[in-house]
Amino acid sequence: MRKKLNKIVLLLAIFMITNGIYSQGDKVDNVVREMIQKNNIIGLQLAVVKDNKIVKELNYGLSNIQDSVLVDNETVFNINAITKAFTGVALMQLVENRKLNLEEPISKYLDDLPNTWQSITIKELATHTSGLPDIWTSEENLLTQNNITSLNKIKELPVVFEPGERFDYNQTNYLLLVMIIEKVSGKSFDKYLIENEFEKAEMKNSIKAGFADYYNVFKRRRSSYKNARNGDVIDVYEIIPENLRTSAGIYSTAKEIAQWIIALQNHQLIKEEKNLETLLTSMILKNEVIASLGVSSGMYIYPKDNLSVIILTNAQGFRPEGYLENIASLFIEKN
Repeated sequence: MRKKLNKIVLLLAIFMITNGIYSQGDKVDNVVREMIQKNNIIGLQLAVVKDNKIVKELNYGLSNIQDSVLVDNETVFNINAITKAFTGVALMQLVENRKLNLEEPISKYLDDLPNTWQSITIKELATHTSGLPDIWTSEENLLTQNNITSLNKIKELPVVFEPGERFDYNQTNYLLLVMIIEKVSGKSFDKYLIENEFEKAEMKNSIKAGFADYYNVFKRRRSSYKNARNGDVIDVYEIIPENLRTSAGIYSTAKEIAQWIIALQNHQLIKEEKNLETLLTSMILKNEVIASLGVSSGMYIYPKDNLSVIILTNAQGFRPEGYLENIASLFIEKN
């Protein structure tokens, strides 16, 4: 009975706590509350950017159940794979500075690659179409804390498919991209991003948090939870090896990601319009299937509508794609 009561109290807390602009008839709020109820989400941040302005910013629930800490504008969430979008901007910045060419083979920038890797391009790494074996999910446990050691182990495996043939979400791609960025920029990846993206977009909380995982201690970090099979909510320890935090380790807020999007669209991060268009264009495979990917938190950018929606949660395994589209449609329909 006590466990059931605790669960009811928790759900009531989630539904009653809303920090931000809210009206009873708010359609966005209704979508989010339905999403929270259906997926038993403990804490959530939402931001919507329209015409380069933040037009909606809402916070829901708890960042920490144990201490009843509310989610607010400065609660930092692990944005997981959204980190890769920041890597994409870093690549395009280096293109604009004529230090990179996305169409060139990675063998121009990295030495001692297997023959089967020689023709793979930077663009194919960035779009997950390289065909390389995945270092993260390998049954041989190839993941280490050292980039060189990890790379030497993955080199021994055969490629999975011909480059450009299909989409395969792959951490090896971003391990290589980070090595390329560090080589051509002469800076560590985290320092490069802080100086060239975080600072320009005034992402103060992101700068303080940096690249981290569950074991790093910093202010305003949210906890992570998932639903157990018996219905309980349990803690999740998000352990991200240091050499892959550059693909999944940024901690930020929905508001600061919105600021980053605005800085991107205002050409503070990418100067030339053609490069911004390239960055925001969906990738088409050889079989003409558009690649897409969802994570426990999500961000959708609609360039033609000048609209972006960001959802960050502390619910592991939650897939926000459909909800991002539903919220976006509420703003697109008003035009």
